[in-house]
Amino acid sequence: MNPQYEVASAVRRALLISAVSAAGFTAPVMAQDADESADGLDTVVVTGSRIRQPNLTTTSPVTQVTAEDIATQGVTRIEDLVNQLPQAFASQNATVSNGATGAATLDLRDLGEQRTLVLIDGRRMPYGSTQSSAADLNQIPGSLIERVEVLTGGASAVYGSDAIAGVVNFIMKKDFEGVEVGASYSFYQHKNDFGGPGAVKLRDVIAGRAATNPSQFALPDSNVSDGYGTEAYALMGVSSGDGRGNITAYATYLDHEEVLQRDRDFSACSLAGGTPTVSFGCGGSGTAVPGTFTDFATFNFTVDSAGAGNTFRNFNGTLDQYNFGPINHYMRPDRRYSLGALGHYEISENADVYTQLMFTDYRSVAQIAPGGAFFDTSTVNCDNPLLSAQQLAGIGCSAALIAAGDSVPLFIGRRNVEGGGRQQDFHNVTFRGVLGVRGDISSNWNYDASAQFSRLTADQQTLNYFVIERIARAIDVISGPGGAPTCRSVIDGSDPNCVPYNVFQIGGVTQAALDYLQAPGIQSAIIDQEVFTASVSGDLTDAGIKMPTANSGLQVVFGAEYRQDKLKNETDSLLSTASLSGTGGATIGITGATRVTDIFMEAAMPLVEDKAFAKHLGLEVAYRYSDYDAVSTDTYKFAADWAPVEDVRFRASYQRAVRAANVIELFTAQGFNLFDPTIGDPCGLQDRDARATAAECIATGVPAALVGGVGLDSPAGQFQFLQGGNPDLKPEESDTFTVGLVLTPQFAPGLSVTIDYFDIKVDGLIDTFGAENTLAACYFEDDAAACSRINRNALGQLWLGSGNVVDLNINIGSKSTSGVDLQVNYTGLDIGSMGSLTFSLQGTYLNDIITEPGPGIDAYDCVGFFAGECGTPAFKWRHMARVGWKTPWEGVDLSLAWRYFGKAEQIGVTNLAKIDRSFSAENYFDLFGSWTINDKASVRLGVNNVLDNDPQINNLVGTTGNGNTYPQTYDALGRYIFAGVKYNF
Repeated sequence: MNPQYEVASAVRRALLISAVSAAGFTAPVMAQDADESADGLDTVVVTGSRIRQPNLTTTSPVTQVTAEDIATQGVTRIEDLVNQLPQAFASQNATVSNGATGAATLDLRDLGEQRTLVLIDGRRMPYGSTQSSAADLNQIPGSLIERVEVLTGGASAVYGSDAIAGVVNFIMKKDFEGVEVGASYSFYQHKNDFGGPGAVKLRDVIAGRAATNPSQFALPDSNVSDGYGTEAYALMGVSSGDGRGNITAYATYLDHEEVLQRDRDFSACSLAGGTPTVSFGCGGSGTAVPGTFTDFATFNFTVDSAGAGNTFRNFNGTLDQYNFGPINHYMRPDRRYSLGALGHYEISENADVYTQLMFTDYRSVAQIAPGGAFFDTSTVNCDNPLLSAQQLAGIGCSAALIAAGDSVPLFIGRRNVEGGGRQQDFHNVTFRGVLGVRGDISSNWNYDASAQFSRLTADQQTLNYFVIERIARAIDVISGPGGAPTCRSVIDGSDPNCVPYNVFQIGGVTQAALDYLQAPGIQSAIIDQEVFTASVSGDLTDAGIKMPTANSGLQVVFGAEYRQDKLKNETDSLLSTASLSGTGGATIGITGATRVTDIFMEAAMPLVEDKAFAKHLGLEVAYRYSDYDAVSTDTYKFAADWAPVEDVRFRASYQRAVRAANVIELFTAQGFNLFDPTIGDPCGLQDRDARATAAECIATGVPAALVGGVGLDSPAGQFQFLQGGNPDLKPEESDTFTVGLVLTPQFAPGLSVTIDYFDIKVDGLIDTFGAENTLAACYFEDDAAACSRINRNALGQLWLGSGNVVDLNINIGSKSTSGVDLQVNYTGLDIGSMGSLTFSLQGTYLNDIITEPGPGIDAYDCVGFFAGECGTPAFKWRHMARVGWKTPWEGVDLSLAWRYFGKAEQIGVTNLAKIDRSFSAENYFDLFGSWTINDKASVRLGVNNVLDNDPQINNLVGTTGNGNTYPQTYDALGRYIFAGVKYNF
């Protein structure tokens, strides 16, 4: 390569990265930060390749997020920063409550979090939870991050399985010297003035419900401040006197307080009903307080709070509904401690020993509405002293039945408001250690060998749930010694600890009864990962292996890797036997391991250099052979780039990526869980659908007399499905094609533009068909295979007892996405005495996100839609733009960011028919300012969502949303205000 061009390129790259970092921009990466080789040449290692390169080229689109971006956005949770990139989609984070895994994950291109590979300094992270193989970003200390590199598109040939959607590589600070301490404080502030569509505003609806049901509905304060967060960290680094080694140590502390849905008016009730585009209505649950007492045929009572409080009256579907929204976490509380050290020492010119030691202790609690008795009992004895005469008569207990102590049908649905919300208490402790050695074999060859071990200890407690068999015993009460109400099981000795649960009397529930009924479900998991990697790389230019039209020759990498992932999750008997009411089914332990041995290679060959219309023309190839326990796979990459002149470069690549099933997908035990279908039960009364004929309903297990009956409808709107692993799963295969243009015009120094088209398709997708898809395929498409997966109980129900829809892991059809990424950066615009400006824009235009579930369900495109099978919104256009101002005042820098989310429409499940409720486009503006007081101290202050925009809300967000919206996507909690200080010794 022309030495003058190489030096100029290196200088321009350094200027670009430094300017972008100073402004807090998200930059396109044309080359990564330099790693000094033994001979002092400026070489770079690009995410997506192991080949060291001496120029600005990378054939795959890579985006960079700097440490300054973290400071500028004020984030203390790393996933919140990366999720702001247009290529990233909402996944697990602190705003997920119902369905939380206790981890924070990333999902590139909406292909699923398990298809995004997360690395630390080019080495993969372990599983983040017992529910997903995706890495937990809580393990990454934000204060130690130098930058984040995001490559979207397949990279399995370079990094192995899981890199189908792309790679997120966290680069840690190295060779730090001195001491740095920092602290930050943050909180949310919001004005509750949500209106909503139509003349009747949601606030008025809630106020109206509060007038008739004040215990369940209430408006929050007009102005709220909550979600307070604190973070503190310390970095210490020292280099050896001879300059051959360094050790950098860190310690961080992070704490966030909870935010409840009751503190925002748009989530103070769970939306339901209303008229599309006109108004919203407040819904609720028939599993209520002071309770629902029914035989599902002749009566439906609740306890009358008037008078003595021990009489029944008819249950009113509006006045007596339980509002299950307010106590749910809108943002989970969490606390994290982390510490570790990174170091290296050059023993000789040929051996530089390096290590990473990282430890994290993370705790979080996810809370949803209280559990209790979810119609777990079916009868009550007529000689029960807890019931008044009026109550006994109402449920059909005659004098003869009372005298005989016989029982009558009675199902009880009552919330355990006295015991508090249902909670999942997560406690994850992670250790990660890396030990390696690297160095030069000769002037043109080098090596790198390392061993990595990670262990995640994940303990989880399921709290404030009732033990089902104890509910029945606590309701089965007779007169004991002295006429005192006593559990029958105490009298006969079968359960001497039983305490009566008096739900028939207002104020009748005692703490002693709660202590008896409630018990924690406990599970404990250990997830181990071992990775051994060795590679050699060489430059064959001096050996004469080069094209006569090029200055540089063939560069190659050869290597091998062994990886083992091992998971063991033990659950107690309460969880494994589904003995806790309201858990949705059994949580059964899992034990399994996967092992893979890889052999890989990469090669890069310049074809033409420094010629007319070919400043550079080169090819890259990569190949990896993977041998798993039961299968083997081949992955490969072909890429090319052409720079006709220094200012313009074209790039293109094709990659075959493969993802083998992980331990969880293979070995998860089968058990029940809950789903909330937008189509309900097509055979029930509430959601009766003409396409579900009586014959079809009967054929799938509905008694003829109950077709179209109310008993098929779930009081909570949730139904059971059977989930679990499948050891016969085949690997997924994906094809990724990218073609792009990179512009760095000399006439506009500091300007860079990249435009990249991407197309990714995954075949043999490892997923579930979808319980809701199964209902639709059976009843709307007459698919026999789908109907065979519907198992109803004796009453035809899918929500009680053995009723369920089978939805195990299988290789379904495919999922594909395509679109265009645009990145523009311009640095150093001089505005005279007023300083200088910098600009950046990063956006993604989505053509499609198409899923082909399989037989009986048509393929559907989720771009521009949300809800149903699409889940979180997939915007046609989304961008992040920022302007930075280096002010004339010494050390003072300001920036304004603009985050844009396009509009999205709600889908219907069948044929994805549009309905009238939609999300309009959303614009967020963020302000940030920093003051570098001197070379040791600096302060920063920022406000995100300056205008305090209300989120887009909808009544059908399902379990992928929270609080009537998608807080993983929208700024649902209001203004985010943060301040921080940093001091260097």
